[in-house]
Amino acid sequence: MESIYWVLTWACHRKCGHCYDERFRPYVRAGLSAVLAEGQQAYRRIVENLPNDFSYLQPLSDGGAERRRGRLILAGGELLIDSVREPLFYPVLDALRDKYGSGGPRLSLQTTGDILTDRHLEELLERGIWMIGIASIDDHHVGMKGERKFAFMARIRAMMARHGIEEASLGGARDHRVELPPQAGAAARDYLQEDGPFFVFFGAQPELWVGELWPRGRAWKNGLSNADYSTNFCARWSGGLNFLDHGRPGSEVSIEPDGSVYPCCIKTRAPLGSLVEEPLIDMLDSLRDEPALQALNAGDPEGMGLHHGWSREQFRAAATVTDPTGRAYANPCIGCDAYFDQHLSAQLIALREQRRAQRLSMAS
Repeated sequence: MESIYWVLTWACHRKCGHCYDERFRPYVRAGLSAVLAEGQQAYRRIVENLPNDFSYLQPLSDGGAERRRGRLILAGGELLIDSVREPLFYPVLDALRDKYGSGGPRLSLQTTGDILTDRHLEELLERGIWMIGIASIDDHHVGMKGERKFAFMARIRAMMARHGIEEASLGGARDHRVELPPQAGAAARDYLQEDGPFFVFFGAQPELWVGELWPRGRAWKNGLSNADYSTNFCARWSGGLNFLDHGRPGSEVSIEPDGSVYPCCIKTRAPLGSLVEEPLIDMLDSLRDEPALQALNAGDPEGMGLHHGWSREQFRAAATVTDPTGRAYANPCIGCDAYFDQHLSAQLIALREQRRAQRLSMAS
């Protein structure tokens, strides 16, 4: 795979109004124990069922190709809060090191950054973290509205400099208040293929890939998504595009704490399967010939029901709704939800049961 986005836990110290999943929030006492247990019980099997060869083949301009290391993005929730870091996040990093040694995927942490400390950075570098994504640079995250985010960015930059962690010039990593001079040689650098360590700033800014906000979670409930029908999140990075094409550029899936696998970070109505039950590559290969999933893989959700008699016109009609605040709203993600609800969720459940029966038969 080129990339896997693994949410280890729903536990977070914030409850932001734009979050794509309402399960991301603070938990206490028995609720916190339960939400942590979900990840703790699943992570060893998840690691076991990740690809053994976590790489992909990148075509080159001369007609050749080169083998490149993939990336594993570890996220929450917030993985650096005390109740998550020691009992779950660090054990996952240790399990990944045991599986891959130094030859596995590049490891990335996604964090809000507001509780990041020097001690955390030391511990992260000791455990092989390659990239730290500070994912709160927008007006939606609590405490980041307006000018406050820029003082925060200055503090983070100073902390990173103390540990020799370089800022990467990925999309949205710049301070958009001012025109900053480009870093020397930045245009020619491919940070994704360097050893780092690096950090990068990003968030739900209007000019970024999810600036319109996914029609999900509290963003949907609060009427914050400004996406329209022309906004095809499926064909963007972290959408469904190329999710089946493991071993090739653009291949990415998303994993939930219990091991459920989805073709996109946005999350379809039902998972493809579970990494607690079966290896990821086996799962993807078993689904490669399903027409609806082929449409998602092509970044064409409007075409996912054509084999089942759903015309593109029917899909567009199903994608047009009234949102919880009373606004007229249309987006392909809504049409995808409708097709899953009416057809594909049950089909994926049946296919998962078939694979489970085959595994049991082979084991007996």
